Amino acid sequence: MKRFMSPLLASLVALSLAACSKQGPDSAPADASAPAAASGGITVGLAVSTLNNPFFVSLRDGAAEAAKKEGVTLITVDAQDDPAKQQASVEDLIQKKVNVILINPTDSSAVANVVKEATGKGIKVISLDRSVNGAEVSAHIASDNVAGGKMAGEFLLEKLGGKGRIVELEGIAGSSAARERGEGFHKVVDGKADVKLVAKQPADFDRAKGLSVMENIIQGNKDIQGVFAHNDEMALGALKAIQAAGLKNVVVVGFDATQDAVAAVKSGSLAATVQQQPQLIGRYGVETAKKLVEGKTVDKFIPVPLNLVKQ
Repeated sequence: MKRFMSPLLASLVALSLAACSKQGPDSAPADASAPAAASGGITVGLAVSTLNNPFFVSLRDGAAEAAKKEGVTLITVDAQDDPAKQQASVEDLIQKKVNVILINPTDSSAVANVVKEATGKGIKVISLDRSVNGAEVSAHIASDNVAGGKMAGEFLLEKLGGKGRIVELEGIAGSSAARERGEGFHKVVDGKADVKLVAKQPADFDRAKGLSVMENIIQGNKDIQGVFAHNDEMALGALKAIQAAGLKNVVVVGFDATQDAVAAVKSGSLAATVQQQPQLIGRYGVETAKKLVEGKTVDKFIPVPLNLVKQ
């Protein structure tokens, strides 16, 4: 007995066969347990401590520029200086199955568990600017913060003639940048008979906090000759407080060489800033991530050069 297809059934079969003939390796669904690169490209997650700081905006921009050049998909998440928010955003990157996570920790110790979670699932992690405490990463890309703090201290003492009453504004407690910059600074100023550290307080790398903390310090003691701030945002805040209080000849040194800080140095209000290259940190991050995905060997520490921008 002969069987015949109806015109409608024949059309449906033809469409099905056409769809199957077009499906190849590129159109196959990605393995749910594999990284995002299984679909053919490299995806890198960038977890930034805060984009409310020009330094990290420049870092992000450097990474974005390199990603475009290298054909890498970049997903940026902003922790807004909140360790809990950073952990959640990194977990989201893990769920997205990125190949590599570039992390600039808000708190170097607080990110350890989520870094371990990422590496446990086969995702490479690279730390940028600030290191990770308590977890292994594939590479760390940063300036030598200890050397930078030492550079700032030496310049400050040189400007003060080796003596004076100074203030240190610290970054976020728990961050490697604050710890290391402070360490370098104290290698220079500690033990000097004619140097007195009259105040050492955190202002969390924030300009507004730098202003308010410096205002409070000045209220208790106006006899100040020098200030070292762990970043430019705090330095610029402190500078505003110093100017408002009418203090003269106070030498203020920052760290990062942001656009605003360099302009302040050129105008003569800020004495100096230690120049990092955040765009280069971001660029190196993406380039190193791509090398890792390609199976290439990378250095555990990739240094970015420092310079001193001064009047």
